[in-house]
Amino acid sequence: MVDHLTPVQRLKFDTMGIQDVSSNSSTGKGLHRFAVLTACCTWLLIIAGALVTGNEAGLAVPDWPLSYGSLMPPMVGGIIYEHGHRMIATTVGLLTVMLVTWLWRKEPRPSVRLLGLFALGAVVAQGILGGMTVLFFLPTVISVAHGCLAQAFFCMAVSLAWVTSAQWKSSGPIMEDPDRCPLRRLGILTMASVYGQLILGAYLRHSKSGILLHVAGALIVSLLAIWVFVRVTGRYPNVSGLRRPAVLLISLLSLQLFLGIGSYWIRAITRDAVQPERLAVVITTAHVAVGALVLAVCLILTLQASRLLTVPVKAPGYTPTPQNVTS
Repeated sequence: MVDHLTPVQRLKFDTMGIQDVSSNSSTGKGLHRFAVLTACCTWLLIIAGALVTGNEAGLAVPDWPLSYGSLMPPMVGGIIYEHGHRMIATTVGLLTVMLVTWLWRKEPRPSVRLLGLFALGAVVAQGILGGMTVLFFLPTVISVAHGCLAQAFFCMAVSLAWVTSAQWKSSGPIMEDPDRCPLRRLGILTMASVYGQLILGAYLRHSKSGILLHVAGALIVSLLAIWVFVRVTGRYPNVSGLRRPAVLLISLLSLQLFLGIGSYWIRAITRDAVQPERLAVVITTAHVAVGALVLAVCLILTLQASRLLTVPVKAPGYTPTPQNVTS
């Protein structure tokens, strides 16, 4: 099965599954687990932010950075959502500072340390935008920017968790991706469309308009996700590092479409309600949460494609044949 490989590719194939020495150390494992914790808390922060918007509690606490002039105001009414959101945001900020410090002390890869710095800058900017949404009474532009930066920071946190994992550090086979649109390029395109869709969703939630654009965006995302799924399952069915995120992507997208329809329907029938209905809040919050997961899975799939696949250099008259190798 490996006779067709070059010596370098054969060496990578022979060492498949053998982890880097650093990934076996307690420091490497601890760093990865801490990065996973930071990513998970970031996802919870996105959910908390969606609950603030869903419950229309953005101005339940009218001052910032304190809450009614104190660190812990009475947790009643909308204050529960708004101040709870701030508490989780503070926790994520502290986790990010600790993670970046750990990276710069123990991580040998400059690119990973640099990504940590970008994440730190993003979380600081995110906190400032969060304060501005309150001080300027929830302007749509700032509120949408706040939501979009949250998703971008989540991507950074997920990336740090993934590239510090043993799976990423382990040696693996390098396969050729002979298609005119390589999988990693298709993954980037899909990820960009999902992020654009999240921007449209944030605009829809904060401005109560733009539903047609959001529906059109959902169609584009669906077509690209199906393209990715068909490409992976058809060309790399035995590559678990690609197959699993592709299956997860199409599963989460199906759930997301269902939640999107439910969110629009419940909002339509409760639009005259004095206060947001609990079911509407639950469905719209789940829609935001699953949307973030769809983006994260697209990111992981793209990272995996960049790790496992190479675009061959096509010589005149050369027709490459893709190899299905278990990974």
